[in-house]
Amino acid sequence: MTEAATARRSRITPEREAELYAAVLDLLREVGYDALTMDAVAARTRSSKATLYRQWGGKAQLVVKALRHTKPVQDFDEIDTGSLRGDFHALMERADDAEMEQNGALMRGLATAMHANPDLHSEFRSQIIEPEIADSRRLLQRAVDRGEVRADCPALEFVAHMMLGAFVTCAVLDDRPPTAAFLTSYIDAVVLPALGVPTE
Repeated sequence: MTEAATARRSRITPEREAELYAAVLDLLREVGYDALTMDAVAARTRSSKATLYRQWGGKAQLVVKALRHTKPVQDFDEIDTGSLRGDFHALMERADDAEMEQNGALMRGLATAMHANPDLHSEFRSQIIEPEIADSRRLLQRAVDRGEVRADCPALEFVAHMMLGAFVTCAVLDDRPPTAAFLTSYIDAVVLPALGVPTE
């Protein structure tokens, strides 16, 4: 990348970037992914469309960056209670029910949009799903290293599927995302027993 291109990409301040991401998510909630346009984002944020394309490349990248920016950053290296159950519970204590509910409709809409938009699916997977799976594997590997979970436990490969299943079934059965309390109970009743970890 040339120095001129780097300078162009760095013009947006962190405050302006946060403001723009918030506007993108507001539009996404209002009209959905398919109806969201870069023209609409430019008008809402008082930006030029050329700036948006230069900075983010396209709609999929902009939407996923906005989601990533507003998602709380969990430092998994700080969460080390000495037990897998303790680590999971510590994560749930940091969860925000209001935020999960606010983002639930967004995620359901995006899940549908991803089937029809491979670029959105690819961007979402690389920017959000894969980093979260990597963090989860680090948490689980610590449990293996401590001897809490057998290294050959077949459930290790399905922890992400189990957790995602909790979100999907709550959306279908309860028409809302799960709460932190529900997820904590689910972890104790489903995830830990599958891994062979005591819950008491």
